[in-house]
Amino acid sequence: MPSRVVDRTRVNKQILLIKAKQIRVVADEGQIGIMDIESALKLAGERDLDLVEINPDADPPVCKIMDYQKFKFNKGKKLQKSRKKQATLTLKEIRMSPLIGAHDYEFKKLNARKFIGHGYKVKVTIRFRGRELNRQELGEKVLNRLALELKDIAKVELQPKMEGRQMVMILMAL
Repeated sequence: MPSRVVDRTRVNKQILLIKAKQIRVVADEGQIGIMDIESALKLAGERDLDLVEINPDADPPVCKIMDYQKFKFNKGKKLQKSRKKQATLTLKEIRMSPLIGAHDYEFKKLNARKFIGHGYKVKVTIRFRGRELNRQELGEKVLNRLALELKDIAKVELQPKMEGRQMVMILMAL
């Protein structure tokens, strides 16, 4: 169940809850001036618009005469656009064993090169089984060799380190 963002913007009658006696009133055409809350509400009512608190921390608080529904709609659209612009960097994982064969290693290296070429980060995992855990230097050797062979297109973001029964290294494009 997605969490909903609570909008704490005060509108119209809620503005009466402001402790300040006077507010700074702004409209689309510019600043109207400093006036008491009741006359600002009356002015907004005459224009068939809403009085919306913009900056409650200012002294005096800033309120704007506008169409609140339109404001809320545009605010939602801006939020959607900003979320869309955020780059989602996908992490691809390649798993190996410390005693990987030459052909398997070349195949995994080719896949890593392809992923990095597409702009993904690559998490290379060496899984240790049974007594292999006593030979961690073999896993580190494989990871360092891979990093060295891919240094023309990638750099090591996370140096090889143990996480439980596996050794992990993260590569990213240059």
